[in-house]
Amino acid sequence: MDIIYLHDLRIETVIGVNDWERRIKQTVVLDVEMGTDTRRAAAADRIDDTVDYKAVAKRLVAFVAGSNFFLVETLAERVADILNNEFKVPWCRVRLNKQGAVRYVRDVGVIIERGTRS
Repeated sequence: MDIIYLHDLRIETVIGVNDWERRIKQTVVLDVEMGTDTRRAAAADRIDDTVDYKAVAKRLVAFVAGSNFFLVETLAERVADILNNEFKVPWCRVRLNKQGAVRYVRDVGVIIERGTRS
């Protein structure tokens, strides 16, 4: 399995359980890895034969910026759903980082994997 990835995708959104978090936008950082087979795309040299990472980035920015979740777990799950179902990625890893959410800690978040890695 080959992996196409996007790292350090920064998006402003409403996320959190505290009252003050519900009134502001915070930056979340997404790293996504999408398992696929790139051989056909490489042979044909055609974007239509691979995962279009620009289209993925645009879709995730639009979705996350417009979302309003309490938990990073929920947001990560919805991102994985988009990758698996809309972009037909058989396997993905989503790392969602909510920097500064915990005092004295730079990074906090969740990493999930969905689908079958072959």
